[in-house]
Amino acid sequence: MPKAKASKRPLKAPPTSSRRSPCPVSCALDLFGDRWTLLVIRDLMLGRSRFKDFVSSPEGIPTNILSDRLERLLEADIIRQIPASDGGKRMAYELTEKGDSLRPVMKSIRDWGLAWEPGTKAILQQS
Repeated sequence: MPKAKASKRPLKAPPTSSRRSPCPVSCALDLFGDRWTLLVIRDLMLGRSRFKDFVSSPEGIPTNILSDRLERLLEADIIRQIPASDGGKRMAYELTEKGDSLRPVMKSIRDWGLAWEPGTKAILQQS
């Protein structure tokens, strides 16, 4: 397996008490191993960027859970807030370099679902 590229910034490790173990799989699951977080990341990869965009996804994420997941992703430096493109006072979100590096992972999950889960279909074919 190729090594991950070194980050341009030092990694901020979460407090040891919030990690179940130093295992990289466990640590990654601590960030996005719940029912909703990867769907928010998927939506960002599909070009959605506003709170209302995430709420309107077909899975129907509750607004309180969405707020929590966005905050966690911000704290983990997976997403960042940016001014909305329409000039409104509400903020939008975009993936950071760290978040965008999940693209091949998301593609693999999508491809696995298409191959093994009957009746699934991809909204858009990501590259």
